[in-house]
Amino acid sequence: MSARVRSVCAVAVAVTLATAVVGPLAVAAPQPPPGESSAVQPAQPPETSAPVLLAQLQTLYRQTEEATEAYKTTDVELKRREAEEHRLAASLSKARTALDRSRRDAGRLAREQYQGRSELSTYVRLLLARDPQSALDQRHVLDRAARERQAAMARLARGEQQAAGLARASRRALDEQLALARRQQQAKDDVELRLKEVEKLLAGLSPEQLAELTRLERLGTDRAQQDLLASGALSGTRAPSFEGDRALAYAVEQIGKPYVWGAEGPESYDCSGLTSQAWAHAGREIPRTSQEQWAELPRVPLTSLRPGDLVVYFPTATHVAMYLGDGLVVQAPRPGARVKVSPIAANPLLGAVRPDPAAGPMASYHPPKLPEGATEGVDTGYSGESD
Repeated sequence: MSARVRSVCAVAVAVTLATAVVGPLAVAAPQPPPGESSAVQPAQPPETSAPVLLAQLQTLYRQTEEATEAYKTTDVELKRREAEEHRLAASLSKARTALDRSRRDAGRLAREQYQGRSELSTYVRLLLARDPQSALDQRHVLDRAARERQAAMARLARGEQQAAGLARASRRALDEQLALARRQQQAKDDVELRLKEVEKLLAGLSPEQLAELTRLERLGTDRAQQDLLASGALSGTRAPSFEGDRALAYAVEQIGKPYVWGAEGPESYDCSGLTSQAWAHAGREIPRTSQEQWAELPRVPLTSLRPGDLVVYFPTATHVAMYLGDGLVVQAPRPGARVKVSPIAANPLLGAVRPDPAAGPMASYHPPKLPEGATEGVDTGYSGESD
């Protein structure tokens, strides 16, 4: 992504506010070359109004985010299916080995019977026995040989059924894996297409338009943050759990690294890649995507937030950050931005979840030291809904 595009992405998402405030913003029509009269120029298309332009941005951002979530969800499922396919392949190999052994046993019994060393010859000896005790001994040998043959044939039948079933399951797993790989590639292509469309649209804005959108974005974040703090929802100071402290320390160490969709570190992250890797570093595996984190982790009210908790945004849970304390979060905002510290209200709040609800707070806690420039850059993520 070029420096121009990064700059453009970094300042252009005051979507909900700019629609109402920036009436004059528009994409200017091309001007005639010097020395030529405008009268001889062909008719130019009308300027794109600010509401139309911002609606286009909203649509593109929403589509990009949806495609990104589809990619990450498919990636998680693909890894699960790959593991299942490997498990089935290993089971199939063991079943085939056992089946070969059963076939060898069945072949051995058949050869013994043919060579007169099976229960048939024992049966003949039973008929020719000299006394009852010898007959009973021979009958015992006969019964044992019959049971052995029965068991061998049963093992053979079970082995054949098991091997056939595992072979079918392995083929299905492989087919599903290939289908998921195609879906993953399609989702990846969709994300790249949407990003190019966003870049193209934003690249057409003038520096004045970009500056105005930046101002409005910051104004909207400041107002939302003030309203949230004034509500008293974040009053009080709480200590994290031991694992939460480790997860938060890891997230802070990543400040300054670039957002890359689908990335899980260590050189770049997307929003849920940062949170999932931070908690994995603390020793606790959590779901990969923001939507899964919201759906599967225990929820906590904002009034109970402690450092290390995950804050989820937008009605469809398409963005996530880690609570730092004092009304701030650590997050990977969006393409073109870097991991940073932001006000918790930089995006529309959906709620919060806690990966370790059973863990108590630390008795003594010192917040991590933030690097220089930790709060610089854009704060907003992608919106999952149009206003």
